[in-house]
Amino acid sequence: MSNNQISKEHREYLKKVKKRKYTILLTQITILILVLILWEIAARFNWIDTFLTSYPSGIWKLFLEYAKNGDLFYHVGISVFETIVGFIAGTLLGILIAIGLWWSDFWARVLDPYLVVLNSLPKTALAPIIIIWVGAGYSGIIVTAITVSIVITIMNMFVSFISVDDDKIRLLQTFGATKFQILKKVVIPYSIPTMISTLKVNIGLSWVGVIVGEFLVSKAGIGYLIVYGGQVFRLDLVMMSVFILALISALMYKGIAILEDKFMKWQD
Repeated sequence: MSNNQISKEHREYLKKVKKRKYTILLTQITILILVLILWEIAARFNWIDTFLTSYPSGIWKLFLEYAKNGDLFYHVGISVFETIVGFIAGTLLGILIAIGLWWSDFWARVLDPYLVVLNSLPKTALAPIIIIWVGAGYSGIIVTAITVSIVITIMNMFVSFISVDDDKIRLLQTFGATKFQILKKVVIPYSIPTMISTLKVNIGLSWVGVIVGEFLVSKAGIGYLIVYGGQVFRLDLVMMSVFILALISALMYKGIAILEDKFMKWQD
């Protein structure tokens, strides 16, 4: 729809929606800045113990130091690589298994209780066992990230697949459509919103798996920096690592949100 076809009232409504988005973003940024300022002031006036909490300017100096000598990019690069591989592998495997369960009602019924049990298990607590099985290093950490996200992906996508309107499926079957054609033309397009929501969840789950794995066996990465900082009582290093982790997670989440926005506009 071109701008000439949009009514004056609808144009005003779009302006209000856009203004509200900017207001929300500005408020979020303002709250973050105020928290950092209050944190810095509390540290300067000794209202808090900086040994335990550190403070923004100290964290920033440490960030510049690690960025200058290249250590920061090395550790962040390793964690991002492990997370992206675990995120993609866990999501794709989960979707493929969900398709298999949708394809075979027999196996869906057989595996249903096992999926419920696996979903209830604390996957992070099983990380040491997984690492022993797979091996220490990148492979163990990536597999840990996969196991944390794959079960929830299977369950979310399978529920979405079986929620497709039966009348649409019967209509395609009436015209002689194969099961693969039904999957391609109806089931997967219907489940794309659920798929995008699952991607958002899997970002956080993949980071949980990677950080837990790095806590246990890694000699590099953001999780390693957090553990090392705690061992040598350098809380500024721990806080810097947590801030970096939060920033990267937010950027990845924002990337999925942009993808979702583009998909919704295309769908409209």
